[in-house]
Amino acid sequence: MQARTNPERSAATKAQLIAAARALFVEKGYADTATPDIAAAAGVTRGALYHHFADKQALFAAVVEREAAAVADEVERAAPFSSDAMGMLQAGGRAYLQAMRVPGRTRLLLIDGPAALGRAAMDEVHNRHGSRSLREGLAAAMEARAIRTLPLDALTVQLGAMFDAAILAIEYGGQVEEHMDVLGALMNGLAAPRA
Repeated sequence: MQARTNPERSAATKAQLIAAARALFVEKGYADTATPDIAAAAGVTRGALYHHFADKQALFAAVVEREAAAVADEVERAAPFSSDAMGMLQAGGRAYLQAMRVPGRTRLLLIDGPAALGRAAMDEVHNRHGSRSLREGLAAAMEARAIRTLPLDALTVQLGAMFDAAILAIEYGGQVEEHMDVLGALMNGLAAPRA
């Protein structure tokens, strides 16, 4: 068996830290998670933690980035671009609700993320991942004349906020199907008038 290279070892340590941090951030929350606990859970020294991440906030940002990328990937796999633009948007919405049901995601991306990193940093994360996917889907739907032509950035922000509000409601006991029915009806309201 060939020995791992330094970059491979470094990547493995970083992955261990992110996985251990994710578990603790979900279990205890950002504020109540300490870096010594993360290092111990990852099986590395605190020095190794600080070699890879400047501080707890930087490690949390890496966890959030990875989680947001996973959500966007799940949505894009479930709702690939197709000629049925409205169906694609509906499938994407349902996939987002499903992807966000993974334990801890709501806390990481919608509760602790904005509190620990700030709204502007979270907006940047969303713009690289989920909001980017939504924006691309909406742009394709407008181009296909499946939905009304509206200001794309404003529509992306408002639909994204609507989906996030539904996720938070579901997290606290709301019914997924009820929220999907309402979101679906609201998205159908965007349909372009037929000539």
